[in-house]
Amino acid sequence: MQTEGLRRGIGPLGAALITFNGIVGAGIFMLPGLVHQAFGPFGPWLFPIFGLAMLLMVVPLAAAAARFDISGGPVAYVGTAFGPFAGFQAGWLFTLAKLTALAANANVFASYFTGLFPALDGPLTAPLVILLLIAGLTAANVAGVKQSIRLLGAVSVVKVLPLLLLVLAGLWMFGDRLPAPGPFPPLSEVEASALILLYAFVGFENVLVPAGETKDARRTIPRALVLTLLLTTAFYMLIQFGFLAVDPADSADAPMIAFGDSVAGAAGATLVAVAALASLAGNLHGNLLSSPRLLFAMSERGVLPGWFGRVNAASGTPVNAILAFGGVALLLALTGSFVWLAVVGTVARLVLFLLVYASLPRLRALSGERALPPAGLALVTALATALCLWAIWQTKADAWAMLAGSVLAGTLLFALARRRSRQPG
Repeated sequence: MQTEGLRRGIGPLGAALITFNGIVGAGIFMLPGLVHQAFGPFGPWLFPIFGLAMLLMVVPLAAAAARFDISGGPVAYVGTAFGPFAGFQAGWLFTLAKLTALAANANVFASYFTGLFPALDGPLTAPLVILLLIAGLTAANVAGVKQSIRLLGAVSVVKVLPLLLLVLAGLWMFGDRLPAPGPFPPLSEVEASALILLYAFVGFENVLVPAGETKDARRTIPRALVLTLLLTTAFYMLIQFGFLAVDPADSADAPMIAFGDSVAGAAGATLVAVAALASLAGNLHGNLLSSPRLLFAMSERGVLPGWFGRVNAASGTPVNAILAFGGVALLLALTGSFVWLAVVGTVARLVLFLLVYASLPRLRALSGERALPPAGLALVTALATALCLWAIWQTKADAWAMLAGSVLAGTLLFALARRRSRQPG
């Protein structure tokens, strides 16, 4: 199925880049220090453990993605299984989570920028950087999906290459310092850090959304999900080994910058700062590439006005959805009003995963298959559901209150949209 007007310009490499940049954002520049401080020599071995846990969550999502080649991701999966209202709520919560992440990371980007160029710091610097950043990335996404993927590839090289070079140099210089892993840490300590480690892998779901612009989406997206998650796990583990070998001093506030300074002096610290800016830009660009397609998909399913579903004839992109998403994200980033949404973003993703897992039997039944999946997939889905429920259980009451408020607001918007759609034109 080809959504009218959209162009399938995302291939396997593009899907992998969207997945990778969704996962790897600002967190990698703080996580090594936190893991090192809490777990020391065992730290690197936590990444394959939590990577496996996240892989369990990914497999049922990949199974759902293998059934669709239209844009929307959870909007399409949940909406097909449970109807327009459920699909709208999935898209609404997902959009809130992505807007929150974009606004927050844009502010972090501005902070890193002024840190790298202190001479430019001033009262208008951060707002101007945020404005130029979001406007530039929005324009790049309007221009076309192929151009967006090329930019994402260039940014990925700039963020990965400096880190890999510094880590390999650190291991070559200090590798003989690597200690033995030691015993498995107490379960209570692992549990206390579990949410941070799990959320270090969150963001892979970006690739689910632009399926309508992905070549052979039913095969490309599941493969990109699994393979990129495995490679990212190895990337995280390698960085943690490098950090463990170097063991930089005074790394509490900016651990990776301290790491770069320990390996290559001021030049190393600058390389890490540049990589951090590229990593944030890649994460923001991947978000702006995928998330507007949620609005587009909801418009196509009749739960948002048709304006959001218009495709630019020249570029083949959902230009109105991109402009709307970018505009709201810019407003939130400049005003700081995204803060109250931040706690919703984390729990909303987990709720979305549960909705997709629950949709699988219904999707199988609708396609004429047995509702019960094969034993292996059923076991993985059960384990993934348990992991999501466990992670949700760690969430505080204020997050639940804000999530409930968001669902209520979404319900009102859905009712308003449906009412308007029934009115005669």
